[in-house]
Amino acid sequence: MDRIHLDIEDQSGAPRMAGSARRNGPPDPEDPALWRQFAEAKTPEAFLQSWLAIQCQKIGGASSGVVMLGAPDRGPFVPTASWPEDGLDVGHLTDAAERALHDRRGLVIRQEFRSGSGDPTAERCHVAYPIQLDGRLHGVVAIEIAGRPEVELQAVMRQLQWGAAWAEVLLRRRDTDRDSTVKERLKAVLDLFASTIEQERVYGAAVALVNELASLLACERVSVGFLRTHHIAVAAMSHAAQFEKKMDLIGAIGSAMDESYDQRAVITYPPPSSSGGPLITRAHAELARQHDNAAICTIPLYVRDSVIGALTLERPADKPFDPETVALCEAVALMAGPVLDDKRKNDRLLIHKLVESCRLQLARLTGPRHVGLKLAAGLLAAACAFAVFAKGDYRVSAKTVLEGQIQRVVAAPFSGYVAEAKARAGDIVGKGQVLAVMDDRDLRLEYFKSSSQREQLSRHYRKAMADHDRAELGVTSAQLDQANSQLELLEYQLARAHATAPFDGIVVSGDLSQSLGAPVEKGQVLFEIAPLDAYRVILRVGERDIAVVAVGQRGQLALSSLPGKTLPFTVEKITPVSTTDQGRTYFRVEARLDGVSERVRPGMEGVGKISIDRRPQIWIWTHGLIDWFRLWVWSWWP
Repeated sequence: MDRIHLDIEDQSGAPRMAGSARRNGPPDPEDPALWRQFAEAKTPEAFLQSWLAIQCQKIGGASSGVVMLGAPDRGPFVPTASWPEDGLDVGHLTDAAERALHDRRGLVIRQEFRSGSGDPTAERCHVAYPIQLDGRLHGVVAIEIAGRPEVELQAVMRQLQWGAAWAEVLLRRRDTDRDSTVKERLKAVLDLFASTIEQERVYGAAVALVNELASLLACERVSVGFLRTHHIAVAAMSHAAQFEKKMDLIGAIGSAMDESYDQRAVITYPPPSSSGGPLITRAHAELARQHDNAAICTIPLYVRDSVIGALTLERPADKPFDPETVALCEAVALMAGPVLDDKRKNDRLLIHKLVESCRLQLARLTGPRHVGLKLAAGLLAAACAFAVFAKGDYRVSAKTVLEGQIQRVVAAPFSGYVAEAKARAGDIVGKGQVLAVMDDRDLRLEYFKSSSQREQLSRHYRKAMADHDRAELGVTSAQLDQANSQLELLEYQLARAHATAPFDGIVVSGDLSQSLGAPVEKGQVLFEIAPLDAYRVILRVGERDIAVVAVGQRGQLALSSLPGKTLPFTVEKITPVSTTDQGRTYFRVEARLDGVSERVRPGMEGVGKISIDRRPQIWIWTHGLIDWFRLWVWSWWP
C-alpha cells in the first residue's frame, strides 16, 4: 500500500458545539442491520449513504461526513450522501472537500473551537480524501472527527483510502450499467433503422417502423404521418393493416401531430414537471380523453431543418413516458425521418418528381444563396438570347478534294518492255521532258529488216521498168508502197519509244522505277499529268443539304495540309447524280478556285464550306436535328 501523506493545517473558527455532542452516540459499526442495508442498496444514493455511515462509525469520534460526486474531472461536485441523516448541516466540510479535489490527495485540517460555556478549547479535524477511478476525479469524501495524534490521523486516512475502494466499485458498476444501457439503446435504434431501410416502399417502411417501435417500448399504438400542404395525415398505424381515414381516432391522432408540427416541439402528455416551457397540449388531452390513453408522446420528423411528418406513441396511464424513453424516441425519429422521406419521394410518379425538382430549382434560383446556380442560369439565359436573336452565316460543309482541271494520260506506244524510268508521281515536269524510255531493240531490228526489203523491192521495180514488164511493175510498185508504209510505222514507233510530258505540270500517278524490264501492253497507262495552274474543287455534298446549294454560290476551302489558310472558290456545276459511300449518299458539286497557291497540289483533301445566306444561330445549330425528327415522325405517322 502507498504511504499515506498528510497535509495538516491548523485553523481556528467561531465557537460552536461539536457534532458528536448533538447526537445520542454512534450506532454499532458491526450492526448486522447496517451491513444488510449496505448490501441491499438499490440506488447509488442509498449505497453511498450506507457506505458513509459505516465509514464514520468505524473511524470513531466522527461527528459528520459528506460524499460529493460530479462529472469526471469537470464537476460540478455536489453532495450525494451525508451523515448523520438527521439534517445536520455539513457545509463546514466544504473547504476541506474543495482542497482535496483541487490537490487530488488526502488532507487534514485542524480546527479549534471554544464552547459558549467557557469550556477549554476543543480540537476538531476535517479529513478529506478524493475518489478517483482510472486516473479521473469523480468526487470526494470528507468527515469531521475529534482531534487526535498524527499517528492516529494516518490510520483514519488509511481507513478512508480503503473505504474509497467500495465507492470506486460503485462508480465502475454505474459506468458499466450506463454503457450497457447506451449499447442496448443504440442496438435498438439500429435494429429499427435496419427494419425500416430494408423496405422498398414507403408504406412498408412506415409499417415496419411503427410495429417495431410499439413492441420495443410496450406501446398500445404507434402512428406515423406525413405533412401534406399544412396538415399532417396519418400514413401508418401499428398492428393495423388497413384503417379508415375518416375515423375519429385517425382525426384525433392527426390533430395531435399537427399540434406538435405547429409548435416544432416534442410534446409529452401528461406534461412532465421538468418541462422547459409551456406547450399547448389540447389535442393530446382530447386524444387521451376519448381513447383512454393517458400517456402520449408526439415527436416531429425532421429532414434537415424542415418537418416532414410526426410520430405519435400511446401508452396506458400507468406507463408514462420518462425522459430516457423520450430521448430514445427522438433518436429513432432523427434517423427514420430522412429514410421515410427518401422512400416517399421515390414512390411518387415521374411527373411529380419532375415538378418537385423544377420547383426546388426555381426556389434556389429566386431565393438566397446559391450564387453559382444564379450565375449559371444567367449565362444560360444570355446564351439562349444570343442563339435566338443573333444571326450568322449559314454554310454547308462537305468533304472536298482537289483535281487538275486538265489531266492527260501518257500511255505505252507499243507492246514492249520498260528500259528506263526518269519520273514518278509527285515530280514536276516540263513540256517535252522524257518520263520513261521503252526498249526499242526489236523495233530497230524490224526497221533494218524492212529497209533491206525495200531496197530489194526497189531493184525489182527498176528491172521491171527496164524490161517494160507492166505486170511485174504493178506488183512491185504495190509491194514497194507497203514496205515504205511499214518503215514509216516503225520510225513513228521508234520516235515514241521516249514517253514525254505533253505540258508543264505534275505527275499525278505512275511509278515505273520498280518495274524496269517489266512488259507493258500497247495503250497501257504509264503516267497521269495535271497542270499546276488550273484546278477544280470537287465537293461531296450530303443529300440533306443539296437542296440549298446553287451555281454561283461562293465558299471557302481549308485543306488538311494547310489548315490555317482558306482558299475561296465559286460553285460552277452540280451533278444531279448521287453516289453512295460508307452508307451515306452524296452529290458531286464542282467549283473553281478563285486563286491558286504554290503549295496546292492535285489530290489534296480538306473541308469546303459553301455560303448560303444569313439565318438565326438557333436555326443553324438545330436544323439538322429538327429535319431528322420531322422525317422520323412522318415515317411513323399513320
